[in-house]
Amino acid sequence: MKSILTWFQRIADGVAVAMLAAMFLMFCAQIFSRYVLNSPIGWSSELLLTLWLWVIFWAGAFCLRHKDHIRFDLLFLSVPGKVQRVFLILSALGIIIGFGMSFLPTWDYITFYKIKKSAILKWRLDYVFSIYGVFLGVIILRYSVSLIKYLNPKYKVTDENADANKDEQVEQ
Repeated sequence: MKSILTWFQRIADGVAVAMLAAMFLMFCAQIFSRYVLNSPIGWSSELLLTLWLWVIFWAGAFCLRHKDHIRFDLLFLSVPGKVQRVFLILSALGIIIGFGMSFLPTWDYITFYKIKKSAILKWRLDYVFSIYGVFLGVIILRYSVSLIKYLNPKYKVTDENADANKDEQVEQ
């Protein structure tokens, strides 16, 4: 199972890298076209904005690990393990409930955009913004899995902290 997840992680990382590479190449082509050929590429800014939107939400959903996120954990680290576990459960529930409550209205709004198209490329805007719905769904799923893990009586908060500390020591 771990090898399958690692394989999917590599594919997701590869997609993010490909989007970033496409953005870089398009940006360079736009600079060359504008300042050397004196003929700007009109559609490049729309493509760059769409790729930026996609790479941000793609990476947030599929590439970032839990420990990669910025955390304000001063209070969390100052309380005993049982209280930390309660904090983890409450934060996972908060994210699941908050994102879950916003999912259907957000998806409704995204699908409403099927009647509109982008200004230059004429892409349907529901396709452009659909990545945010995917992001919401994946985050809800990831935190649901984490919640199940946190609710397991055998789960120890120190296991997660030890893994994060071990990774930081390896990097240094």
